Amino acid sequence: MWAGVAPEGAVAQSGMTLTRLSLTDFRNHAGADMAAGPGLVALHGDNGAGKTNILEAISLLAPGRGLRRAALSDMVRDGAGGGFAIFAEVQADMQEGADLPPVALGTGIEPAHPGRRIVRINGASAAAASLGEWIAVLWLTPAMDRLFVETAGNRRRFLDRLVLALDPRHAQHSNRYEAALRARGKLLADIAGADQQWLASLEAQLAEHGAAMDAARQRTLAALSAELAEQPDAPFARPLLTLVDSDGVPRAAVHDVEGLKALFASRRRIDTAAGRATAGPHRDDLSAVHAATGRSAARCSTGEQKAMLLSLVLAHSDCVARARGQRPVLLLDEVAAHLDPSRRTALYERLAAQGGQAWLTGTEAALFGDMPGPVTRFRIAGGRIAAG
Repeated sequence: MWAGVAPEGAVAQSGMTLTRLSLTDFRNHAGADMAAGPGLVALHGDNGAGKTNILEAISLLAPGRGLRRAALSDMVRDGAGGGFAIFAEVQADMQEGADLPPVALGTGIEPAHPGRRIVRINGASAAAASLGEWIAVLWLTPAMDRLFVETAGNRRRFLDRLVLALDPRHAQHSNRYEAALRARGKLLADIAGADQQWLASLEAQLAEHGAAMDAARQRTLAALSAELAEQPDAPFARPLLTLVDSDGVPRAAVHDVEGLKALFASRRRIDTAAGRATAGPHRDDLSAVHAATGRSAARCSTGEQKAMLLSLVLAHSDCVARARGQRPVLLLDEVAAHLDPSRRTALYERLAAQGGQAWLTGTEAALFGDMPGPVTRFRIAGGRIAAG
């Protein structure tokens, strides 16, 4: 488990280290076994070699659907028997020299049940949500570059991943909220014949879990805002973050249980006509503004948007370190290629100074030539992995 909360005012320098990662029939990797140490891990190789696949495998060691949000069956290597396996040993780097044994995490699917994800912790079966109690994983990929101009749903999912790293219970509340939302929608499809007692019970569940979700989101945004306020406007652009409703209006107060129960009850006929729940935490959105210019992130240049995302992820790493006493594992896919040399150097120096482990990918080994140590380097070619 986690080492505890970092002292007030200090950011933990220790982290979780994936000391071993093994893949079997995952994407283009028939079999791979990697050993890495704390610090920076650099993966280089041509496009299509399988670098991002390795990051995706690591992302599946945390709750959720991974950095691509792909179907489990799509992750099975072409020509394999229908299943895949991911295994990792995770070592907590303790601040006071305590020697804890590594934790064994595993996930995958079996050919007989291609749609059912299996999770094991130290060899014992476990729920996927429980992975968050052992490891936090944050990532930034090229597919996220358009986050600020895409749908509110994508931004909510991004925010919820940030929340999950700080509060593993968020996954359970989100799953139960979504289940109750679906069940309520089926009842409202025939509102005249709906069991009113059951409908009220579902709305009570929605209110309970929705209020918990909203409180966790608000805590995360408050912590992120505090971290970002301490950061300079350069070399990475600093965003100002706000939770807004579906109309883009900043939320004036948190959702409370009684207020949500009344909201859902009052909108039954509206939701019936719309064929969906038109209000609630599932409709909120994340708004971002460039701190230095005051422009909405959606109106900023592509470079500014990328810089704000990077700044946000680095600040969130500090939030997790403060809250949980251990740094998360960072996955930064093709980030270095989009930075000029001075910003690239600044990124490497910051990652090395803050401790923990960060995995970075790039097409050229030269992109990682000036990384401060310790650095573990791998060359990826055609699904094969070699040191260096």
